[in-house]
Amino acid sequence: MGAIDVWCNGFTLEHKARWEKVIEAQGLALRIRKGDDDSFVEPEGMVARLDAIGFSTLLLAACEVPEHALPFAYERYASTPALVTQLARAHPGRFYGLFSVDPTTGQEGVEEAARALAQKEFVGLHCHTHSWDRPFDHRDYYPYYALCADHDVPFIMQAGTSGGIMPSECGKPIGIDRPALYFGRVRFVLSHLGWPWTEEAIAMAMKFPNVFMGTAAWPAHRWPAAFVDFVKGQGRGKCMLGTSFPTVGHRHALSRLDGLGLDPEVRFEYLEGAARRVFTRIA
Repeated sequence: MGAIDVWCNGFTLEHKARWEKVIEAQGLALRIRKGDDDSFVEPEGMVARLDAIGFSTLLLAACEVPEHALPFAYERYASTPALVTQLARAHPGRFYGLFSVDPTTGQEGVEEAARALAQKEFVGLHCHTHSWDRPFDHRDYYPYYALCADHDVPFIMQAGTSGGIMPSECGKPIGIDRPALYFGRVRFVLSHLGWPWTEEAIAMAMKFPNVFMGTAAWPAHRWPAAFVDFVKGQGRGKCMLGTSFPTVGHRHALSRLDGLGLDPEVRFEYLEGAARRVFTRIA
């Protein structure tokens, strides 16, 4: 049916200047896609691009921008829930939302997440971990994990180091150990390879049937050797494509994958098979 991107940031033209500004102001060692065929584009152009290269679906991190948000807060680079709903209804099956949680908001935040999950357009919860400086086993996340269990949806989070000037230790993959034990029905996705603790993330994915890995921000030619071996071997069906667009473009992701020589089954599982089993609301 086509590839699925399990972590896509805001892709419309209004997001372009924001990304360029944050990279310049913070001196980040990040690149964003700038070519016309793989960069920011309006929705109709993105649908045409996905059709051309064999992508089915984008999962869009979605949240409101709070009044207190700092200039470089992650919320400014995500889509809004209203935009996700609009896109999902205008292009059925092509766009879905991942509601991005704010664990500092207490019960109000949990109720807001529940309202989002009551809509078919939202297929899971999302966490930009480093914005909150809380490890995955922090008590503030547990109500959201329980919400995922109640709604039978996954929880995807950035694992590993921060891409911005924020604390990184909270992203250590081992933090998912206790939540995965406690919430055995919740499907957890450790995104961004967990780098530089990739082998720690692999250990969690090998240990738990409900822990998976995503490759957002990491095109295949930059994957650590341990992850390449995992994808081809014990990690079949446990790893899924993410771009963290615009860090990685959709054409870029596919072109770099070709160099790994994956057999058809492994390639299918990575591009869409695992994602369809984990994000079960995708049509």
